Amino acid sequence: MIDVPVPIVLASGSPTRKRLLAQAVSRFEVAAPSVDESSVKADDPRALARRRALAKARDVAQRRPEALVVAADTLTVCGAEIIGKPADRADAVRILRRLTGEPHEVVTAVCLLAPDGRELCRADSARVHMRRMEQSEIEALASRPGALAKAGAYAVQPDDPNIVRLDGDPTTVMGLPLALLRAMVAELYPDAEEQDGPARV
Repeated sequence: MIDVPVPIVLASGSPTRKRLLAQAVSRFEVAAPSVDESSVKADDPRALARRRALAKARDVAQRRPEALVVAADTLTVCGAEIIGKPADRADAVRILRRLTGEPHEVVTAVCLLAPDGRELCRADSARVHMRRMEQSEIEALASRPGALAKAGAYAVQPDDPNIVRLDGDPTTVMGLPLALLRAMVAELYPDAEEQDGPARV
C-alpha cells in the first residue's frame, strides 16, 4: 500500500475503481466528478481518454485543492470506432455484437493532480479477445446491472468465461491500471512509504 503525505481523492463514482484503488493506496476518499464527457473531443483514443480523465480530475480538484486527485477514463476501440458507454440497452447490444468474436483494444487513462499544481496524465491499453456469443447471450450480457455504465458495455470478471485471451494488464480493462498508477504516484512522491494492510476509505 502506498501512503503519501497528502489526502487522496478518487474522482469517480465507479465501485470498481474504488475497489481497485483500495489495492494500491493506504487511504483515500471518493468524490464523483460532474463532467460532460461528450463535450471532450479528440481523434486519438489515448488522447481522448487522457483529456477526459484530466477534465474529471480538474473538476474534483476545484473542490479539493489540498488533495492528490486520481481520475481515470476508459474507452474501447474496435477497428476505427472509439466506443464509450452505451447510450441505452439497444446500443449495448449493438456494441457487444460488434465486440464478440473480434479482438478489440481497451484504453484507460489515469490522471493525477497534486496540490502543488503538478499534473500527470498517462494511458495504458490491453487487447481483449472475447468468445463469439449467440444473440441470446449478448442480450443477457447487455441486461446485466451496470452494463450501461461501462465502456464497451461489459466488465471483466475474475476467470471471465467470455474472455478467450487478454494481452495486457487486466486492471486496465477494469478501469484503473494499477501498475501505471503506482508508477505515477511514485514519480510524484518518490519518498512515499509502503504500508501493509487494507486501504482506509
